[in-house]
Amino acid sequence: MPEGDTIHRWAQRLDAALTGHALKRFEFRRDPRGTRIPASGTQITGVEARGKHLLVHFGDGVTLHTHMSLHGRWDVYEPGQRWRRPAHTARAVIEVDDGTRAVCFAAPLCELRRDGNGALPPTRGSHVLDALGPDLTTDDVDLDEVMRRLDNAAATAPSAVVVDVLLDQRVASGTGNVFASEICWACRVYPFAPITTIDQATRRSLFETAHGMLQANRATTGRRVTYMGGLAVYRKARRPCPRCSTAIVQAYGGAGDRTTFWCPTCQPPPAP
Repeated sequence: MPEGDTIHRWAQRLDAALTGHALKRFEFRRDPRGTRIPASGTQITGVEARGKHLLVHFGDGVTLHTHMSLHGRWDVYEPGQRWRRPAHTARAVIEVDDGTRAVCFAAPLCELRRDGNGALPPTRGSHVLDALGPDLTTDDVDLDEVMRRLDNAAATAPSAVVVDVLLDQRVASGTGNVFASEICWACRVYPFAPITTIDQATRRSLFETAHGMLQANRATTGRRVTYMGGLAVYRKARRPCPRCSTAIVQAYGGAGDRTTFWCPTCQPPPAP
């Protein structure tokens, strides 16, 4: 699944290609609600990322809201350039006055919202988008608000484990499974420890680390890097930990039944 750093890079590319241009053609495929689409000539006023969500804003008050899940992505094509993905997987096509086309492929959530806040009619992603926590990929993330939301989440679900809290987009948005493993390793935290066993200073360190990793990778165009030019533990089961040389382990677990990687020496479970 694309994580916050990837979505922000896509948003920056789309913003550079589309914003300020007039819409020439808009295709919105397999829309069950028959929402009115932006008309030809409508100006695109901006593209932004919010956590793992990407929003394209039009001058008539309509916003195209997409979430990529596992297989979705956005591509930008110059006039006449051949698509790199099958046309039948396109969910939305935006063509502007200079011939540039932006295509959203295979996104399970692709909907039109009106006036930025509400949606007419109500949309599947409205409540999810409105409930997002502060975006850890941005420069000015409010970590105090993240801590407030984390305390509320811990009080509501005291058995929630660290990796699930890191992935809870209502606490803070942008972190995905790759970063969750890397953050826990960097902070020497056992990923399946209940969040209530983690002290406040370490809780904040987890999200400060997440913020730093997401920001650093937002600025890159190559492979994701969290430690020494690559990743420390993610998808490195049985390989030596770069810190202590213990074999890295993996397990399925947490609310999303995802694969998590960690070092059993550097990240031991909390004492009973």
